Amino acid sequence: MKAAEIRQYTDEELRNLLEEKKRQLMELRFQLSMGQLENYALIKQTKRDIARIKTILRERELGIRR
Repeated sequence: MKAAEIRQYTDEELRNLLEEKKRQLMELRFQLSMGQLENYALIKQTKRDIARIKTILRERELGIRR
């Protein structure tokens, strides 16, 4: 997900998306521990998506516009 795509969501949608991504990361880590994960890059990608969402939410809290 790109930052421009994420910025189109409302705050409530972003919070829901954040929870969904956290759940997805937990599932990926579980699959990794069980040896079932085939694409390890998904973990890194999901972590970055979480960071982007948190960054945009924080920018909105502080009133920073980009």
